[in-house]
Amino acid sequence: MNAKGGIHGRKIRYIVEDHQYQVPRAVQGMNELLSRDGVFITIGNGGTPMNNANMAALIGHNVPNVFPLTAARSMYEPFNRIKFAQFASYYDQMRAGVKYFVEQKDKKSVCAMYQHTDFGRDVYSGAVDQVKAMNMTIVAETSHKPTDTDFSASLARLRNARCDLIAVGTIVRDTDMILSTAKKMGWDVTFLGQFASYDTGVAEAPGDIGEGFYSMSPSLIAYPDDPRASVQEFSRAYKSRFGINPNFMGEMGYAAAQVVILALDRAERELTLEKFLAAMEGIQGYRDIFGSPPITMSPTDHHWLDPGMASGGKEWPLGAGGRSPLGY
Repeated sequence: MNAKGGIHGRKIRYIVEDHQYQVPRAVQGMNELLSRDGVFITIGNGGTPMNNANMAALIGHNVPNVFPLTAARSMYEPFNRIKFAQFASYYDQMRAGVKYFVEQKDKKSVCAMYQHTDFGRDVYSGAVDQVKAMNMTIVAETSHKPTDTDFSASLARLRNARCDLIAVGTIVRDTDMILSTAKKMGWDVTFLGQFASYDTGVAEAPGDIGEGFYSMSPSLIAYPDDPRASVQEFSRAYKSRFGINPNFMGEMGYAAAQVVILALDRAERELTLEKFLAAMEGIQGYRDIFGSPPITMSPTDHHWLDPGMASGGKEWPLGAGGRSPLGY
């Protein structure tokens, strides 16, 4: 947008702080953005624990937390006018996925592996509540720190418990290590991940460790060979600038930016917080170029979901044209 002259003649100043997925660094970085830089909004803040740690400061400064890179329910619950969430929650993703595998694939022994963080516990709670709704229990479970690298003992414990479905609250690095360890053990078991593990870093990991791994996702990755001209143009521009093909997170970041640009345009040149909030709340049925569910928001609902698929309502469909949203 800046290359095109900005929005209503105003250029966007985009400031990035790298917290390295550490809460103290995230808090320090956010304090600098709020106090030193006086940011108008934040967009794409990464990590559930980091967003939770910074939410009070954002609310206190009246700075919108727009489409953070996490699917935690705390990004939109309880409702606050500065919270805008992009994704169906980890909780809902896991409930729908576990339900599918139990009912459609006859899985009988559901287990769990998850990070001992706000993120991991949110994923785990979805699995727990879903098996409870089906008069089942989690047969066995393990938790780990985001920095852990040895999963041999944890997987051995789950194997001894005869798990046939493992719900994982993991991201990319720990997912790869868990899948690699299971393959070295010769254990062919189904793993079920969620949005945070729906990544080419898992799908393209060496040794085909992704075989037998499935991931729930609120939208589908659009590959560079997608037939849609807009996706091809985006992919070419992305690779030209960064030297790599866009992954799913890159696409979702771009989609989030497009919605913010739309709202800034509708808020007109004399920008205020109230005008921005009103513009965001007035978006109805907007679709990004990647085919994500339509975005509809209101003064009482800041969650990027079609009303029929709102949290606590209908589940996400598990089938779609092209590559499956359920796995790689």
